Amino acid sequence: MDLPVMPPVKPMLAKSVAKIPPGMQYEAKWDGFRAIVFRDGAEVELGSRTGKPLTRYFPELVAALRERVPKRCVLDGEIVIAREGHLDFDALTERIHPADSRVRTLAERTPASFVAFDVLALDDESVMDVPLTDRRALLTRALAGVTPPVHVAPATTDIDVAQSWFEQFEGAGLDGVIAKPLTLRYLQDQRAMYKIKHERTADVVVAGYRFHKSGPVVGSLLLGLYDDKGTLQHVGVSAAFSMKRRAQLVEELEPLRMDDAAGHPWAAWSDEAAHETARLPGAPSRWSGKKDLSWVPLRPERVAEVAYDHMENGARFRHTARFRRWRPDRAPESCTYGQLEEPVRYDLAEVLGTTGSG
Repeated sequence: MDLPVMPPVKPMLAKSVAKIPPGMQYEAKWDGFRAIVFRDGAEVELGSRTGKPLTRYFPELVAALRERVPKRCVLDGEIVIAREGHLDFDALTERIHPADSRVRTLAERTPASFVAFDVLALDDESVMDVPLTDRRALLTRALAGVTPPVHVAPATTDIDVAQSWFEQFEGAGLDGVIAKPLTLRYLQDQRAMYKIKHERTADVVVAGYRFHKSGPVVGSLLLGLYDDKGTLQHVGVSAAFSMKRRAQLVEELEPLRMDDAAGHPWAAWSDEAAHETARLPGAPSRWSGKKDLSWVPLRPERVAEVAYDHMENGARFRHTARFRRWRPDRAPESCTYGQLEEPVRYDLAEVLGTTGSG
């Protein structure tokens, strides 16, 4: 492979802001694996956000890109998997598997798509120093008429359209809007763009915690919600605390600490088979590797209000929740899935069919 921009490339990133800023190019925020596509003739490589290759995990996408994108190019975008018109991040994570046979089975069962939203090189020229508006024009020309599973991400400079996307597209599994300055050059590994994500709050049961890697202070709180059967399901963690606050939390939660997990709703957490029928902390994962997933069980009697942006398949917080306050006025049993706001369903095909080049 011999391209004007060679792997590894660390993609340009975005910083969070509360509102959609004016005077920019706007795109949907895709919920998938960020990927840089390198194609040089028959050679295709998929680079991850960390620079490590994803190529072997998406053989069907490699074949599709070889057929559909320019012979020599470097593209930035997102690998996604859709089920029933909705993005499915869990199906995507299943692809990171050591067995090639398993990867190929999943490639047939749940094929992936690539949504391109930027270009870094075309033919023999790097365009990383070209302003965004010009790169967008190059991208749309280079991929004019492209067919699934390769797509060009919709984009607009109309802030009212961007606001409507923010409100509607969540129903298809997307989690916000990205705003990009019109003159922006492609800046590797820099937070030069802006992301606007949904934020909601929920009252959750704090049923355990993990220690911080630095010592005997709280690293993350383990959060739960009750389902329709009255079972406490593990839905995520809250972890952003100062070191002083982490030490305070150990003292605050000490009266609830259990000697062991016997009798706790998540007592079966270390049994791999138990994870097939319930959401428990410490689920075996290819991402966790040899990481210590043990935790301190607490009697599920304390309620906290947390902020979250997105639910994954309606079952768990997609990202780390942000602690807001304790809720001593709430009974743990009242912390159910029923309190969560349900986005209006929206077909992913409508998102990808949306036009708007800015």
